[in-house]
Amino acid sequence: QGQLVESGGGLVQPGGSLRLSCAASGSIFRISTMGWYRQAPGKQRELVAIIATGGSTNYADSVKGRFTISRDNTKNTVYLQMNSLKPEDTAVYYCKVVTVFGGVAYWGQGTQVTVSS
Repeated sequence: QGQLVESGGGLVQPGGSLRLSCAASGSIFRISTMGWYRQAPGKQRELVAIIATGGSTNYADSVKGRFTISRDNTKNTVYLQMNSLKPEDTAVYYCKVVTVFGGVAYWGQGTQVTVSS
């Protein structure tokens, strides 16, 4: 059974940086799109960034220029480098991957990111 394991969340001051990682294991292979989403208290889950197999990326306007998504296909891992963090970036961050065959979507368990002084 496949699963996604996230790491890297935590508490950081405004202007600081964090790097999130999400590794796919088990039966998850031949991954297509990988992405990060976030959900703040009382709000809907929203897309933060996605990256295709070939490396093309797309970002939410609110994080452009501050966040960078990348992937290591040899490790089935996706990363999110977050710089210049703001209090409004506070949320639970979830990774999501979609398989090439069948378009099956897997979600991570979520990792808390809190930006506060």
